[in-house]
Amino acid sequence: MTEIAARPTWDEYFMELARVAATRSTCPRAQVGAVLARDHRVLTTGYNGAPSGCSHCTDVGCIMVDGHCKRAVHAEANTIVQAALHGVNVRGATAYCTHQPCDACSKLLISAGVERIVFEHAYPDAVAVELLREAGVALEEFSR
Repeated sequence: MTEIAARPTWDEYFMELARVAATRSTCPRAQVGAVLARDHRVLTTGYNGAPSGCSHCTDVGCIMVDGHCKRAVHAEANTIVQAALHGVNVRGATAYCTHQPCDACSKLLISAGVERIVFEHAYPDAVAVELLREAGVALEEFSR
């Protein structure tokens, strides 16, 4: 008889989905994925890559300014864009991110009504942390 693997917690399940989304990344600098979920349901997913209709970093290279790729849209921002394009309300959602959101993505998540962010890899950004704290958005490092 085949042994069944331990059933993942909801945080483990959604973080695994964020890792899978990251595999779609088209920026070679980092593969980042994000999932917005609420009530144990996926609302949207996103990964970092060029805007629709634009060339991918993997095809034409990154546009680098001050050590950051300006061609790629961040995964968290793409989850918000997908929600807007498809009329999905994300208020009250949890964001599962392979990397801790930067200040710009944190502002988008706050403004979209996300209440909790779970991340796997730290990306130290004191401004993001302060804005999330001020807005009352929970920021939690993922642990198994």
